[in-house]
Amino acid sequence: MANIYYDKDATIGLLDDTIVAVIGYGSQGHAHALNLHESGVDVVVGLREDSSSRSKVESDGLRVANVADAVDEAQLIMVLVPDEIMAEIYHDEIAPHLEEGDVLAFAHGFNVHFGAIEPPEGNDVVMIAPKGPGHLVRRTYADGSGVPCLVAVHQDVSGKAKDIALAYASAIGGGRAGVLETTFAEETETDLFGEQVILCGGVAELIKSAFTTLVEAGYQPESAYFETLHELKLIVDLLYEGGMGWMRHSISNTAEYGDYTRGPRIVTDETRAEMRKVLDEIQSGAFANEWLGQAREGAPHLIEQRETQSNHQIEQVGRELRKMMPFIEEKRA
Repeated sequence: MANIYYDKDATIGLLDDTIVAVIGYGSQGHAHALNLHESGVDVVVGLREDSSSRSKVESDGLRVANVADAVDEAQLIMVLVPDEIMAEIYHDEIAPHLEEGDVLAFAHGFNVHFGAIEPPEGNDVVMIAPKGPGHLVRRTYADGSGVPCLVAVHQDVSGKAKDIALAYASAIGGGRAGVLETTFAEETETDLFGEQVILCGGVAELIKSAFTTLVEAGYQPESAYFETLHELKLIVDLLYEGGMGWMRHSISNTAEYGDYTRGPRIVTDETRAEMRKVLDEIQSGAFANEWLGQAREGAPHLIEQRETQSNHQIEQVGRELRKMMPFIEEKRA
């Protein structure tokens, strides 16, 4: 059984005499920095000189400094920049300014687990990973609740690394919802697998394939959109609230029977074998090497696919249909 901790198990006071440098002010960075600040932690945000986020940090009432200066000042450094540029920023602007005894923290184990970042032996290295996007981490904290977090310890030089990680998790609101203890390897590999096989890659491909099947069979694109994409939120909400049992309890008997009898024909032994291959590529580091290599070249395939996918018929139909639904606040990439 996994170890799960709450606010009662954490001591935020461990951060009383600590300056925390939050490196980056994107989705997670702004949430961590603001939540820490409102929990009474002394925060400085580290950004590159040319960062467009500097004015946003200042308007939010936080201190901002260059990355190197923020690391010099801080005793705990939380690195919250994209995976593909993290190693460069770490080697150029963080590592030269780390002091022995500083705590190095991450919200995703990718670079440490796959060896792009090799922390010095004299520092605690921890992970505090909220299981939700930054806007949710911020909103739930402001509402008095929080998003569950994962914590892990990669290096424990002080003997207090886990306690410090729990204090940090509590300070950003994770202790209100539950903090699950894990490892850098488990968090990284399961996170990548979930994104690729179900949460992003799997779901998106299934939706597009189902939509195309209906349209090619002569059904109206609008009807196909509602059946394959729009109504998915209703099912996901049921899953979120009570798992598969609650979802199946809430749908019709006809839908439930189709679930049991047709679902296994879509996700077959061949599909599961491919899932295993995807996991093997993640575990071996092949995916990490592929992605970081792509990123070094300017991510041409990523950019090409963004354009291609944005022009898919399901996206075009969806944009028009959402204009008819005032209860949906349209979001555009």
